[in-house]
Amino acid sequence: MTKRTHRNPPPADPPRPVVVNIPPASVLPRLAALPTADIADLKQQWRELFGTEPPPYNRKFLESRIAYRIQELAYGGLKPETVARLEALGEQPDGGNVVLRRIRAGEDRPVAGTRLVREFQGVEHTVTVLPDGFEYEGRPYRSLSAIARAITGTRWNGWTFFGLKNQRGQA
Repeated sequence: MTKRTHRNPPPADPPRPVVVNIPPASVLPRLAALPTADIADLKQQWRELFGTEPPPYNRKFLESRIAYRIQELAYGGLKPETVARLEALGEQPDGGNVVLRRIRAGEDRPVAGTRLVREFQGVEHTVTVLPDGFEYEGRPYRSLSAIARAITGTRWNGWTFFGLKNQRGQA
C-alpha cells in the first residue's frame, strides 16, 4: 500500500480589478448614477473596481470610495512623491509643524515647576511638572497617565486622575 501525501494547493493570487481603465468621458455619468444604484449594484462595482469583496460598511462609504476609484482610474491617482509625503506627515503630530506642536503642548500643560498632589488610598502622591515631562518619586515620566498607572496599577487618564481634566478642556 502506498502512502499518499496531500499537498496544499499553491496560494491563489489576490483577485485583480476587472476595470483597469475608465475613459474620462464616462466619469460624470458613472458618478451621477451612484446615489440611485441599489446596494447590490454598488457591491458589484466595488468588485470590478477594486478586485476584492466589498467591506461591510454603509452605503455612503461604498459610494464615496467607488466615486474616488472611478476618478482615480480615469484621471490617475496621486503621485508617488505625494503619497510618501502624506504618509510621512501622518506619522508626525500636527503634520510636522514643530512650532504649532510647541504652542499646543504649552496651552494645556501646567507651568514647569508646578506640583500636583493627589491622595490615593490614604497616601499622598506628589508630581512635579518639568519642561518636557513629569517627575514622580525621582523618576522622569513622559505622561501623567504613566504616573497614574504606577500609582494605581491600572490604566487611568492622567489628567482625570490628578483633577486637571476640566482645566485642560478649557485651555
